[in-house]
Amino acid sequence: MAISRFIRAPKLNAAKLAVSGALAVSALGATAAVTAAADSTSAQPAAAAQQGVSNRDARVNVTAHQVLDLARAQVGTSENAAGGGTKFQQWYADSPRAGETVLRDGGNRNAYLNAPWCSMFVSWVGEQSGARSQIGWDAYTVSHAKWFAANDRWGTEAKPGAVVFFSWSGSKSLSAINHVGFVVKDNGDGTISTIEGNTGNGKVEERVRPTSQVVGYGYPNYAA
Repeated sequence: MAISRFIRAPKLNAAKLAVSGALAVSALGATAAVTAAADSTSAQPAAAAQQGVSNRDARVNVTAHQVLDLARAQVGTSENAAGGGTKFQQWYADSPRAGETVLRDGGNRNAYLNAPWCSMFVSWVGEQSGARSQIGWDAYTVSHAKWFAANDRWGTEAKPGAVVFFSWSGSKSLSAINHVGFVVKDNGDGTISTIEGNTGNGKVEERVRPTSQVVGYGYPNYAA
């Protein structure tokens, strides 16, 4: 599924967002006009209720390197012509979290099978690596980002293994987020290297992105 199809998701109404595996932004009391700082503050109660706030001093027994190795091993995995067919979408549709987000957004589990899957990819890597409690799980990038903000794990520094959230417009509002992936490294030249799902022609790929498109970063508390 091309990224351009995902970009339009935040502009749909709540029912359509549910069908595409997304959350209506208004359900979290956010608007595209608020700043990232305001988003982070107002989103905390809602985000905490959805996934649960983890102890920010807790760690998982998984390193950033291990998470990135698992993500990199998925490079080349591709969706089918309908925008589905990936193990990431199937896993999410079958997961307990899908039941929670269906209750939150409406729709049904089958809607996730052909939905934009960049956040499902990140969630799958978290689950399979044993780092889900620190990486989080959601099908919608805005909700996923607000979970990090609610846990005081949000910032502007690119770190290996961080979860990076993008807005193609250059907005710094969490509500404007279009896409998500993992940071591999800061290249020191205004770009970062990443591993992302649902990018290019609907694949898992390694990419280089300008930091001007980054809204912010979520920081899992990995093992040293």
